[in-house]
Amino acid sequence: MSLLRRFSASSRDLKLFLVASFGIGMAGSIIDATLNNFLNFRFALTGFQRSFLELPRELPGLLVVVVSAMLAFLCSRRLGALSMAFSMLGAVLMGAFAKTYAMIMVWLFIYSLGQHLFIPVASTIGMELAADEKVGRRLGQLNSIRNLSAVIGSFLVFLAFKYVGLTFKHTFFIAGVGFGLSVIVMFMMQPKTPHSAKLFLKPHREYRSYYLLAVLYGSRKQLFLTFAPWVLVTVFRQPTQTIATLLTIGGIIGIFFQPLLGWSIDHFGERLVLASEALLLIVVCAGYGFARNLFAPQTAFIIACGCFLLDQMLMSVNMARTTYMRKIARDPSHVQSSLTLATSMDHVFSISIALLAGTLWSAFGYQYVFLLGAIIAAANLFAALRIRLPKPLPRRAAPGLSPAMEQAPK
Repeated sequence: MSLLRRFSASSRDLKLFLVASFGIGMAGSIIDATLNNFLNFRFALTGFQRSFLELPRELPGLLVVVVSAMLAFLCSRRLGALSMAFSMLGAVLMGAFAKTYAMIMVWLFIYSLGQHLFIPVASTIGMELAADEKVGRRLGQLNSIRNLSAVIGSFLVFLAFKYVGLTFKHTFFIAGVGFGLSVIVMFMMQPKTPHSAKLFLKPHREYRSYYLLAVLYGSRKQLFLTFAPWVLVTVFRQPTQTIATLLTIGGIIGIFFQPLLGWSIDHFGERLVLASEALLLIVVCAGYGFARNLFAPQTAFIIACGCFLLDQMLMSVNMARTTYMRKIARDPSHVQSSLTLATSMDHVFSISIALLAGTLWSAFGYQYVFLLGAIIAAANLFAALRIRLPKPLPRRAAPGLSPAMEQAPK
């Protein structure tokens, strides 16, 4: 009842964004739970072919700053609605018309364009709807909502494939409906003043530490989004139900973990949180890459599943990079544009990392993919320990928030 009262007391825009986040989380989890098995079932891809699919999947991330600049006449909320329209279209086309490898590349590009456009927009809207001193908490709450919806989406996939007999086509269509509903809800939000297109294309020297953290995150993220589930599917021979089950368990954990993470960022600071993430990521890399060489098959599989779940939690630490950018921003208008530019910058490296990792897998084995991940994690630790935050300013002059944001509901 307390949650219902807090929801009722929230502003209209916050309610709408919570509903949109729920739909987006559910639809995205349906795609995540089925995509790798769908690709393996439909095309029987090799490790290199699977990694090559990351080119159309990640190319939108490289282009997102250009696309965002072209769409600068749209405020963050309208851009969010448009991005989900792209995801809806891509999901439906993947389910209905993915007859060849070339076609899936095109549909995956459209779907991914929507996903990548939404990444900086989601953080921007979340911070707009937060009180000044509780930005981490608000982002954690929004991520918790997406986790809850992801649990439901993954559980639906489990039921659909185990008991109902739905096909991949059906699940992609259901995901498209979820994205479509989020388009409608986000379009109902109160529009804000859009930023100048020039802001999206201009890097700032003062933010180079944030750009470095974003590049390292993008490189690390790409390895695990692509190759962690691929290890479970191809090395451990796990069906769709296993991936869906792990995503469900991870989502349940995330419901409680995300608000705690947001609270930790607000209370302990980004430096400690990001350094802790890097240390844990080294452990995850070791588990993914070498458990099968060191332990019995069943034990190795349990360790791999544990690494999968821990990695899901660590992905959420990206909100610490977002709040760090907000704290060092010299002007509120720099926040969304810098988040967008960093998304494009990290994809320059993530695309290269995906191709390099696919080559390593084919030439030497999957273990070397995660050895590369451990090296990236070590670099991330070094970068996190070097960040410095500006001294806190009076609340009325806090960087990265406009006076209107300070009146956002708690």
